[in-house]
Amino acid sequence: MKIGFVSLGCPKNLVDTEVMMGQLTAQGHELTPHPSDADVIVVNTCSFIDPAKQESVDTILEMAEYKKTGRARKLIVAGCLVERYRGDIQKNMPEVDAVIGTNELEQITSLCEGVEPAERNPFEPYLYHDATPRVLATPRHFAYIKIAEGCDHPCTFCVIPQYRGNFRSRRFESVISEATRLFSQGVREINLIGQDTTCYGEDLGLKDGLSLLLARLAQIETEHAKWVRFLYCYPNKVTQKLLDTIAEHAALVKYIDMPLQHASAPVLKRMKRGASGDIFLKLLEKIRRTIPGVAIRTSMIVGFPGETDADFNELCQFVEAAQFDRMGAFSYSDEDTSKSFALDAKVDGRTIQNRKRKLMAIQRKISRSRNRMLVGREEAVLIEGPSVDSELVWQARLSTQAPDIDGVCYISDPGEAPLRAGEFRRMRITKAHDYDLTGELVGTAGLEAGPTASSAFVMIR
Repeated sequence: MKIGFVSLGCPKNLVDTEVMMGQLTAQGHELTPHPSDADVIVVNTCSFIDPAKQESVDTILEMAEYKKTGRARKLIVAGCLVERYRGDIQKNMPEVDAVIGTNELEQITSLCEGVEPAERNPFEPYLYHDATPRVLATPRHFAYIKIAEGCDHPCTFCVIPQYRGNFRSRRFESVISEATRLFSQGVREINLIGQDTTCYGEDLGLKDGLSLLLARLAQIETEHAKWVRFLYCYPNKVTQKLLDTIAEHAALVKYIDMPLQHASAPVLKRMKRGASGDIFLKLLEKIRRTIPGVAIRTSMIVGFPGETDADFNELCQFVEAAQFDRMGAFSYSDEDTSKSFALDAKVDGRTIQNRKRKLMAIQRKISRSRNRMLVGREEAVLIEGPSVDSELVWQARLSTQAPDIDGVCYISDPGEAPLRAGEFRRMRITKAHDYDLTGELVGTAGLEAGPTASSAFVMIR
């Protein structure tokens, strides 16, 4: 059969899609990026906040049309939306032929083939490993590795633990084995992901588990240069040992992604996050002191229940003082199964949108200012390929620009050597924009060409 996938949401969801595709190809099925050619269409959904839920529903209905106009005989819905609304989907969406939750990925082949899935132990939450078949949906030069699943943090705004389960780490050697294989296949950049990567190994009895893992990954021998990045720090888990490890190894990119969510102590307390803006500023100072040239990314939530004008002003002042290299802002989403749903003093939608615009206007100026500081410098970049805006313009990324999250570098002058996606080159930065940079290539820095981009087997939205 030909199977078509649509993957929505975060990189963690994308890895689940890749695992499902791997299981299907291992059984001889073919993948197609064209839903009109697919016998079966699988939509891997997100339901983190209201806009994500709406996008998931819209996509399901869009793909259902191919059962009328294409060759599709079956539509399967997977992922987080199933975990939250399994019964509603089965009852109210007759277009859907089967559902599969985040802990049921091993059933995908049976469902596509129309075979009754084998019984599984509901008390054994799913976690893939290095021997699990997997088909990368990213370009061949970078990949994600999920090092843990689930979460034990009690954040009141978050519903993820309800459908991803308790925190559980992959075995140390399993991660090393998968990374070694990916590097040997030509991957240049590995991004470690999990709901909280800084908790890695705690459930396995490892002290400083993430630090140990990063150091080992940095020491994997490769025929080419490599970047190793980890995403999603929890602030009170960022230890001096972790920072020292990042600073010590050249292969570990100098990048910290640490969602802080807010800076007002009362709001953080209601979020069940703790700490305060002053505590965060001291942590940021320690990070920058330990890792020269580090880029720090964060995300904030505006409009959380009880957020007053004073709280929001404190957040704005904190962002001005913190000078984040990258920052995103989310409007609070009042999820009916979250603990914050029961909180009083809800903030109205117009106020939330106004606050979000104001906060991002502050960050836009900071981002442009910090980008201007890079003009004139020569930095290593990873060539991505033609820009999504114009095939005539190629783009690349600095090590401090995470894929699909941060800005990019536009190449104004490619130099004499032909460009290939996946190769490392050196770029002289010539112009700064709000979030992106423009530059000219000045050499290879002794780094050989990398692999070309792979074919896309999945629609990523």
